[in-house]
Amino acid sequence: MKLLITGSFGQVGRCLVKQLSTMNDVEFLPLDRDELDITNANQVLDLVTSFKPDAIINAAAHTAVDRAEEEVELSYAINCDGPTNLAKAANKVGAVMLHISTDYVFAGNKDGEYVETDETGPQGVYGKSKLAGEIAVSEACPRHIILRTAWVFSEYGNNFLKSMLRLAESRDELGIVADQFGGPTYADDIANALIQISKAIVKDNHTGYGVYHFSGMPHVSWSDFAKTIFDEAKQQGVLGKKPTVNPIATSDYPTPAKRPANSKLNCEKIQNQFGIAPSNWQTALKNLRKYAN
Repeated sequence: MKLLITGSFGQVGRCLVKQLSTMNDVEFLPLDRDELDITNANQVLDLVTSFKPDAIINAAAHTAVDRAEEEVELSYAINCDGPTNLAKAANKVGAVMLHISTDYVFAGNKDGEYVETDETGPQGVYGKSKLAGEIAVSEACPRHIILRTAWVFSEYGNNFLKSMLRLAESRDELGIVADQFGGPTYADDIANALIQISKAIVKDNHTGYGVYHFSGMPHVSWSDFAKTIFDEAKQQGVLGKKPTVNPIATSDYPTPAKRPANSKLNCEKIQNQFGIAPSNWQTALKNLRKYAN
């Protein structure tokens, strides 16, 4: 199986490279923005037709949610135009297109978990650009998988978990939002899910194309997630003392972009179609030293 990986220096991209490097039955080409400008249609087409992958996994994205409110053109270029170019190229060579999307395509005001067929309603530029990317990918390449996820964390890059561990070293108290709920998702689990799906389609001729949700369980608030991080960090000796978490409302912490109050994604479809269970973020916290570096 031949895989083309874009966004190889991002959280999911680095996890993909780490896992694929241990697999003898997979040839893969990891590319970051310095090596492939996905917004350049000709460059994308030339590379894809040359490499001829069985599947393209697009882990590239403009994920700076607040900056996106000002960087509108850049957000759409990376989150919509780039995936469109990749999907068109994938379709031309008969490859499967796997594209990572987000909970931000929803308004976040539903009671209960979001399923794949729920009405979308993004509240900001980031979510709107990602939804535009979903639509473009689905139109450009019939053999596509769109994987919506949420609250991604890993030992790489910048994310909530690493921020909490860093802040805990110098702060005795932290105010953390308590009225937004979702499923923290370990990037390594996202990578594993994408590889499993790629193998199922390429090797086993699985035809379950379409949109899937994949995120962590159980669902929690940001403040409860932070409390669990600090409890584990103290227990594992990563922190000498844990800061007090003061639950605050979203309105107490204004940001340029509106966040979904409800990011709970229902993950039954991916489990039924591919046998992939939700990410267990509590298990992913059992070795916090790797995140503290």
